[in-house]
Amino acid sequence: MLRTLGWIVGLPLAAALSMLVLLGIALAMAYPNLPEINSLVDYRPKLPMRVISSDGVVLGEYGDERRSYLPIDQIPKVMQEAVLAIEDSRFYEHGGIDFKGIMRAAVENFRDSRSQGASTITMQVARNFYLPTEKTFTRKIYEILLSLKIESQLSKRKILEVYMNQIYLGQRAYGFAAASEIYFGKPIKDITVAEAAMLAGLPKAPSAYNPIRNRKRATIRQRYILERMVENGFITEAQRDEALAQELSYPSPRSSEVHAEYAVEAARQLIFAQYGDAAYTRGLTVELSINASEQMQAYRALRRGLMNYEQRKAYRGPSAFVELPATDTGLDTRIAEALEDHPDYDDLRAAVVTSVSARKVGAMLQNGETISVGGDGLRLAARALLDQTPPQQRIRRGAVIRVMKSGARGEWLIVNQPEVEGAFVSMDPRSGQIRAMVGGFDYARSKFNHVTQAWRQPGSSFKPFVYSAALEKGFSPTTVVNDAPLFFDAGTTGSQPWEPKNYDGQFDGPMSIRRALAKSKNMVSIRILKAIGPSYAQQWVTRFGFEAEKHPAYLTMALGAGSVTPMSMADAYAVFANSGVRVNPVLITRITDSRGQVIAQTPPRTAPDERMRVIPERNAFLMNTLLQEITRSGTAAKAQATLKRPDLYGKTGTTNDAQDAWFTGFNPALVAVVWIGYDTPRSLGERETGGGLALPVWIDYMGYALRNVPVVEYTAPDGVVQSGNDWVYAENAGGGGVRSLGMDDVASKPAAEERKGILDLFRDDSAGGGGGGASAPQ
Repeated sequence: MLRTLGWIVGLPLAAALSMLVLLGIALAMAYPNLPEINSLVDYRPKLPMRVISSDGVVLGEYGDERRSYLPIDQIPKVMQEAVLAIEDSRFYEHGGIDFKGIMRAAVENFRDSRSQGASTITMQVARNFYLPTEKTFTRKIYEILLSLKIESQLSKRKILEVYMNQIYLGQRAYGFAAASEIYFGKPIKDITVAEAAMLAGLPKAPSAYNPIRNRKRATIRQRYILERMVENGFITEAQRDEALAQELSYPSPRSSEVHAEYAVEAARQLIFAQYGDAAYTRGLTVELSINASEQMQAYRALRRGLMNYEQRKAYRGPSAFVELPATDTGLDTRIAEALEDHPDYDDLRAAVVTSVSARKVGAMLQNGETISVGGDGLRLAARALLDQTPPQQRIRRGAVIRVMKSGARGEWLIVNQPEVEGAFVSMDPRSGQIRAMVGGFDYARSKFNHVTQAWRQPGSSFKPFVYSAALEKGFSPTTVVNDAPLFFDAGTTGSQPWEPKNYDGQFDGPMSIRRALAKSKNMVSIRILKAIGPSYAQQWVTRFGFEAEKHPAYLTMALGAGSVTPMSMADAYAVFANSGVRVNPVLITRITDSRGQVIAQTPPRTAPDERMRVIPERNAFLMNTLLQEITRSGTAAKAQATLKRPDLYGKTGTTNDAQDAWFTGFNPALVAVVWIGYDTPRSLGERETGGGLALPVWIDYMGYALRNVPVVEYTAPDGVVQSGNDWVYAENAGGGGVRSLGMDDVASKPAAEERKGILDLFRDDSAGGGGGGASAPQ
């Protein structure tokens, strides 16, 4: 207070006396009623919950305020000086009230009708924390008095720290650290003079000086601030000139965003369940096991797979039609308004057709950019350009279409907006940490997370779990089983007659289990399941995390007629990848508070925990040799052929009528699952399979994720020996165990009097009854 009065003496005598009188009256009347400033002394701003990847990339934020609180020592000097130059150049000289500034502003207001401000940084802090927004004389008095109180209890640097972390700067950003991330996509420690001056212009009016929305106006203010920095000796003229010459760049959301929305939302739900609404204000940093680069590879791989599928379908026509003005006047505005109802889905853009000819389509995007589509870009939509095409399917002026750039030459293509959906998830089988999660084509289109919420039939991708059960019942990879027809009438199934088929419609007779699984032979799987008992298999699969009630104990289980999610399939296949040890999937690895203190952590597993072993190691080893054969010579042979490495294992799956397409596979270091299908189940097409649809997505991702991972194959554990050219349990060597099955079965549809044996094959005495199910080709 004394230093403030001291500064008043420097004013003209009359002005100083007037100030003292007014100040004295105000102090006597209002000072005792001023609020306590504990919230500033122990400043704890509302901080959003920030979700980051395992490699430190911000994946999402939740909370009304986007803020990163930094101590004043961590805010670059150039940023502090830019703010002081424009907001309060005498900050370190006055005691909270800049009386010289007030007098100067009063003179300027008298000369010019435009209002001149005289608020110090301390006054702005007082106003933002404690006072209403209306402009009244009483509020101004309280603002002055609060400023004096704040100055008497807080240091100058603490006041500046509070200000630079609290002030609103547009784009939901509070504080300069958050603004640097949002406007320039970089931490504030890396800010340049030009960027600091641009941000310093925001407190006056964030909407008016937003460089993303009002580049010209913001640049004018930036230049003024740079001049003020020179005048105050904060920078040299050379630094000013260098800053003026710098061309600032503002990252577009499309190029900078890591698309991990489904994983982030899953984490948000978990955190909210534990902390409630406080999760959005405590400044929690939630670290996920997601790897940002692998996540983007998975995202792009799944989208490519779905778009490639759509390119094989007939063009469905425009999404809608818009009435356009006859001339170009107001055309861009009308199109921008119309496309508000048809948002872009990342690189799948919405456009309105402005011109049409037999060889070229002109269109405008939501941002006003005009594009031209011709040549191969019209291949899919060629029929929609013909006059005889029905009006609702014809591309004409005003049609709302979907376009995207081709990967090779960057040319625009007219494409379908996908109706098909998909899911992708990968995890480290040793630690359970989820590395990538893509729950659908686009989160903006559908929030439904197909990884965790879509219960679908797994088809033949479920067969390995039946085979695993069979190994414990005396079967071996060398066991020969007859691939011959089977038939079950309605009396046996309890519903409709069932005559399962192989995908290729062929019956190849006796073959080893190894070859049968590689070729995904349905008849072999059914015979094996009957031999070991559906109830036994039902209980066995629970070791992998499956729920017994979702896999009824009928022979249709052999063809994957139960219900799974992509996440449960990743969890289950991780048991094979981890040599029989099951680990719980992990998404959140660490939670820290606003001060960096760890409040929860899931340490990564460094070695298998034998307490979590669910199947014998030798069982997992034999199954892995079978799954490796599938990627070498079976329905997924494209995997090893493309990636040129032998340590790949997995199984394709396609359900009845090709309603679901799967590939679930792994390497000892990584498990990944791909599912493709429609939300309302319907056929993907008679020629579509897991090997044709899902496997390419898996290969696309694994080629990237395993690029620096050395080749490692499983070694034989105790309890297995080689018998001929294959591995078997030691006790089954030399002809032990089940050597063959179904050799005497009839190889054609049986007559009524011959069916008893096969009907017994279908029945399961312990479970009772039977059921129809999917014929799962591969």
